[in-house]
Amino acid sequence: MRVADLTVPGRCLVMGIVNVTEDSFSDGGRWLDIDAAIAHGRELVEQGADMIDVGGESTRPGATRVDAAVEAARVAPVVAALAEEGIPTSVDTMRASVALAAAEAGVAMINDVSGGLADPDMYRVMANTDLPVCLMHWRTVQFGDAAGQADHGGDVVADVRDTLARLVDNALAAGVARDNVVLDPGLGFAKSREDNWALLNHLPEFLAGEFPVLVGASRKRFLAGVRADRGLEGVPADADPATAAVTAISAQMGAWGVRVHNVPVSRDAVDVAALWNAGGGRG
Repeated sequence: MRVADLTVPGRCLVMGIVNVTEDSFSDGGRWLDIDAAIAHGRELVEQGADMIDVGGESTRPGATRVDAAVEAARVAPVVAALAEEGIPTSVDTMRASVALAAAEAGVAMINDVSGGLADPDMYRVMANTDLPVCLMHWRTVQFGDAAGQADHGGDVVADVRDTLARLVDNALAAGVARDNVVLDPGLGFAKSREDNWALLNHLPEFLAGEFPVLVGASRKRFLAGVRADRGLEGVPADADPATAAVTAISAQMGAWGVRVHNVPVSRDAVDVAALWNAGGGRG
């Protein structure tokens, strides 16, 4: 399996999120039942997702880590069921043992929000499974809780760029194939509202690099702030229109993929971007 095998010709990939957790900020507990999670994965594909990102541990602000065996027991059956139906999946985990269990179940990508730093065995598992990997930026003293604002040295764009380069070097040194690397700037992970907008403003710089880029802005707090600025209160799902706007712009600029909760609106946004870029050459 290579990143090229997952890439969607002519448009940005849509990665639908299935949280098999009790406490995710967006839908905690809704898909904790394995059968419900599998059904939700199928539903997201029917709605236009190209791939399903399966996670068994929340990284929301205030989250507490779950036991590795519990995390693996949550994600592996979902991955296996979806893979059996030909649905590509990624596993959202910071643990090498969970990544390995998902690989044995048929996962197509390892998506590590710590960029391989949370578990000393992760790079080895990434290399040995020979799967595509997504390395995300997250500056923290303790992986597990995305709350707070890290010190990015006064320049979050430079910090993310330089840190991602180091993560790539780590992965390649461990034996991960160069054509199996995707990068994620880590929107919302220990970053201020201003940090997140700065990263999106500089997205073309990241897209111009060697590696494909996954954008994960869905329902993040800084997008909820768009409505809050107008005095409107709401729940995380109320940020879906703002998420779709980020999706459309990211896709139009050339992002490899977007990771989203609400697939229908973001798939529409991706298709609009593809038609826009084609200039009438398709559709």
